[in-house]
Amino acid sequence: MNKTLFWREMRGSLGLLVIFGGVLTLYILMIAGMYDKETQQALGQFYDMMPQLMAAVGMTGEGGTLLSFLSTYLYGMLLLAFPMVYAILRARGLVARYVEKGSMYALCAAPVSRLSLAGTQLAVLFSTQLGLLLYCTALEIVSCQVLFPGELDIKGLLCLNGGLLCLHLCLGAFCFLVSCLGEGSRYTALMAGVPTLMLVMQMLANLGGKLEKFRYLTLFSLFQPEKLMAGEGMLPAGMLLLLAVLFSALALWGFCHRDLYI
Repeated sequence: MNKTLFWREMRGSLGLLVIFGGVLTLYILMIAGMYDKETQQALGQFYDMMPQLMAAVGMTGEGGTLLSFLSTYLYGMLLLAFPMVYAILRARGLVARYVEKGSMYALCAAPVSRLSLAGTQLAVLFSTQLGLLLYCTALEIVSCQVLFPGELDIKGLLCLNGGLLCLHLCLGAFCFLVSCLGEGSRYTALMAGVPTLMLVMQMLANLGGKLEKFRYLTLFSLFQPEKLMAGEGMLPAGMLLLLAVLFSALALWGFCHRDLYI
């Protein structure tokens, strides 16, 4: 890894991290503050009026405990979509955008191996993804302890967010792989389109019936909040982590063997 490049890119990531962290802060505080009987009754009435919409965005849990309430209204869509969008934007900025601007040629001409260069950029992506989810975890714990002392199952939350981290590392590694293979509108569409399509398939699968078959076509089905909260579901999370390693290895190999016309 190139330490100078790593810290330069980490500073360059701060803007996006502040934006996404701010948005997630708003949602986390808002959802955590809604854990009361009156609000849950109102949400139940809303579900009765629009069951398909609520099911599509994964908001179908009972919400009997504080953790299950957070899982229903945060992990059904919000904590899936926003970190995913961050990974798409940052993965493109770390490699493909450099190539489009012509800056990558200068970096490759420096006395730094391509493997070190790509490995550093991948480390930046993973480090910022980890930082974003650690921030969300700390915010959830602090806000829930302040609002509802002693009601949050912290161990269950850590297991849940561990599985969420595996999911987003997998998505980030896929986006980084596409970014390493090429640039331009086609690759950007592939980088953004595949994760978004999988999220839409997950929403369709949530509706049940014949549409449930879409669950087998999306990585999001390997993130299983109910099992993770119970201390289970580690095998699907491990599969996501294994896919993240595979995508990362392919990305590094592809970048090292790519013809950049330097």
